[in-house]
Amino acid sequence: MTLSAFDTANHDDYPTRLPAEKWQDRKDPVVWGNWTPEAPLTRAQTESFEKNGYLVLSNVFSAAEVSALQAESARMRSGEAEISAENVITEPGSDEVRTVFRLDEENALFDRLARDRRVAGAVSFLLDDDVYLHQSRLNYKPGFTGKEFYWHSDFETWHAEDGMPRMRAISASILLTDNDALNGPLMLMPGTHKKFVACAGETPEDNHKTSLKKQEIGVPSHDSLTRMAQEHGIDYASGKAGTVVLFDCNTVHGSNGNITPFPRSNAFFVYNAWSNRVGQPFAAKNPRPAFLSARNPKAPIAIEAGPIR
Repeated sequence: MTLSAFDTANHDDYPTRLPAEKWQDRKDPVVWGNWTPEAPLTRAQTESFEKNGYLVLSNVFSAAEVSALQAESARMRSGEAEISAENVITEPGSDEVRTVFRLDEENALFDRLARDRRVAGAVSFLLDDDVYLHQSRLNYKPGFTGKEFYWHSDFETWHAEDGMPRMRAISASILLTDNDALNGPLMLMPGTHKKFVACAGETPEDNHKTSLKKQEIGVPSHDSLTRMAQEHGIDYASGKAGTVVLFDCNTVHGSNGNITPFPRSNAFFVYNAWSNRVGQPFAAKNPRPAFLSARNPKAPIAIEAGPIR
């Protein structure tokens, strides 16, 4: 059953874009299944994800696999590879490529990466369901000029503007370059996935056209961010190229700008549970375009094992 954006009062468990900001408890599990010795993650890793809302997995991909992915990433950014214009977002105030969307459709090697058992298999276990790609992208943060991504919960946007019903989605960031404390790594507030911050304000028409460069709607207030940081602290997800960072759809996260000479580049896949496919948006007149939110996936992804090549 799909719900109208203007008829969700009796059905929407996570109302947002309200006259005033509001906090509420999460109503969904974080880890949907039960751990067994056959699981692709250890018990300690599973419990850490449940507690913190994210997990850093080191040395997932080999040097040869990373090298192949880096070469394809550079080719896409250089303009050598043909990429649909609607799938490319540039940095604010410049023509530098900030993001390439529909990564799995634009590049065969990254399509294979999205279906890799070491990533998609772990996510499918945590969500206890088959999965599909709600969104995929390649994020560049060039040296000296890479801009920040402001604090937000992905689920707030996906629920409000895409129509994602439940908190049953996980993002995977595959580090293609070393991420350290200085070059704008992913920052997360551990434990914030247990609360939902319903944001204030209405959704402007075509909000995605500006929010992809600088997000201002659907973000927690400074007071809420201060309170969350005081209660939970702020971590950053560092690691060598080949590291994988998994984080829950409701974990509050962001990243600083990069003024070092060292670029940061990550492949980013959003896995949604097959049973959690999107409907009509809960707080917007129209859904965002399909490159941001897969509207009609044909089937769950086919997970594959073996080396990336």
